[in-house]
Amino acid sequence: MEAKNIVLEVLKKEGHALNAGQITEISGLDRKEVDKAMKALKEEELIVSPKRCYWEAKEG
Repeated sequence: MEAKNIVLEVLKKEGHALNAGQITEISGLDRKEVDKAMKALKEEELIVSPKRCYWEAKEG
C-alpha cells in the first residue's frame, strides 16, 4: 500500500487529530515517508489541520 494511503487510513481509524510523530509510530513508516505523504494529502485537500502541527482526515 502506498504511504499516502496508509497515512490517510491511520488518520481515519484514530478519529482525532495526530501529529507526524504519532502517525510515524502508529503506521511504522519512516518519518520522511510520512512527511512526503502528508504534503501530498494536504495538496489534495484530504486532510485538515484543526490546530498547529496536528492533522486529521477531512470529513466527507
